[in-house]
Amino acid sequence: MRSYLDHLTVERGLSTHTLRSYRRDLNRYLDTLAQAGVRDLADVTPADVTGHLAALRAGDGGQPRLSVASTARAASAVRGLHRFAAREGYAGVDAARDIRPAAPPRRLPRALDVDQVERLLAAAGEVDRPGVSLEVRDRALLEFLYGTGARISEAVGAAVDDLDLDAGVVLLRGKGGRQRIVPVGRYAAEALRAYLTRVRPALAAAGRGSPAIFLNARGGQLSRQSAWTVLRRCAGRAGLADTGVHAVSPHTLRHSYATHLLDGGADVRVVQELLGHASVTTTQVYTLVTVDRLREVYALAHPRARR
Repeated sequence: MRSYLDHLTVERGLSTHTLRSYRRDLNRYLDTLAQAGVRDLADVTPADVTGHLAALRAGDGGQPRLSVASTARAASAVRGLHRFAAREGYAGVDAARDIRPAAPPRRLPRALDVDQVERLLAAAGEVDRPGVSLEVRDRALLEFLYGTGARISEAVGAAVDDLDLDAGVVLLRGKGGRQRIVPVGRYAAEALRAYLTRVRPALAAAGRGSPAIFLNARGGQLSRQSAWTVLRRCAGRAGLADTGVHAVSPHTLRHSYATHLLDGGADVRVVQELLGHASVTTTQVYTLVTVDRLREVYALAHPRARR
């Protein structure tokens, strides 16, 4: 298992979060095998694998039952381990080769409409607020997330040198070590310029010279958790807690970015590149949102659709 996780880290470049989840899934799997008296991957049968996955869905041994999505992730970890073991000679055959996990239900991404996004951004504060105001930083952060479609990890991990406001672009480092250059819109550029010139220097002086764009009050890189806190606080101010948009998250802004691009006529493959998706299949889920929007417009506008 350690060799497999090292392979995923070095050769596949999986994120720390994904590796942590895989390690937890595989430890639970190996515990199940040990309780059944199986001590070697070479002795595992397909029935052992399917039995474990079924137990994950049902809950066993004091462990809570997993959702379909979490079970699918655990199945991916287990299948990958067996495939790696067979390829590297730890086992003669791949016991999980024919195991197919249940597909998670296809849910529409949650997205804010344009008016809600504008309310959220306004709740962060004004970019021309005087003094060293963290509200200027918060506005720049939210404008950056919505204006680039960045994941929260990409936003807090971006360095000042990755940003070129004159050209209106930023370099983002995504999953699996993949990099992409995306445009930075005018509103995001204005908010970032205000933050970088009037607020960030004072924050940086309190720290040890972090290269990150977004800094905390101590001059260190803003954490993912702190960025979440900023967004939740602004969502509360904007009155978005009771809009039916569950918990507004950084990913909500990413979903909104993609949905609004497609609503505006952007090609799905262009959106794929902007989001940094490895496969266009991942991006195509957003087309379901826009089709839903088209149906709504049709129902309201077409004389033969109205009741």
